[in-house]
Amino acid sequence: MNRDNLKNNIFDASLIALFAALTAVCAWITIPSVIPFTLQTFGIFLCLGLLGGRRGTVSVLIYILLGLVGLPVFSGFKGGIAAIVGPTGGYIIGFVGSALVYWLITKLTNEKLYMQAVSFIIGLAVCYAFGTVWFVEVYSAKVEPIGYAAALSMCVLPFIIPDLIKIGFALLLIRLLKPRIKEFH
Repeated sequence: MNRDNLKNNIFDASLIALFAALTAVCAWITIPSVIPFTLQTFGIFLCLGLLGGRRGTVSVLIYILLGLVGLPVFSGFKGGIAAIVGPTGGYIIGFVGSALVYWLITKLTNEKLYMQAVSFIIGLAVCYAFGTVWFVEVYSAKVEPIGYAAALSMCVLPFIIPDLIKIGFALLLIRLLKPRIKEFH
């Protein structure tokens, strides 16, 4: 491996780790409202948009693995297998689906801002779908039977507008920061 490749690998690994940590910090920030929400999805979108599909997906996987081994990186400072196998764990796993959707769409098209927006929205829908199916199955098995309409009204509908706002802010920051990251690379 030559010196330039090593330098690029170190730079990539540093960015991947930095954005896994940033996603954790975003998960800890709660915005109060009628139904409080975190900036966790904002961290995922920003990570993907700034790092690209491959590095962004790796960062999302590392973030989830950190939580899986017990580090309190998820919302409410939760971590461990219980956070993943619980009713809302499907939304966390759904972040991988969001990342893969982003990677696929931007690989097939381009990473123009409008394609990033489209891929974020489709990726968010994939995350919602996977998380909701997971929620219904786990909640029904552990607490009481629940239908998809009730799960959607609890777990998705209140978060659509905040998540779209987070996508907007992520796109704004991506537009501002991506050229700066490229300067260092």
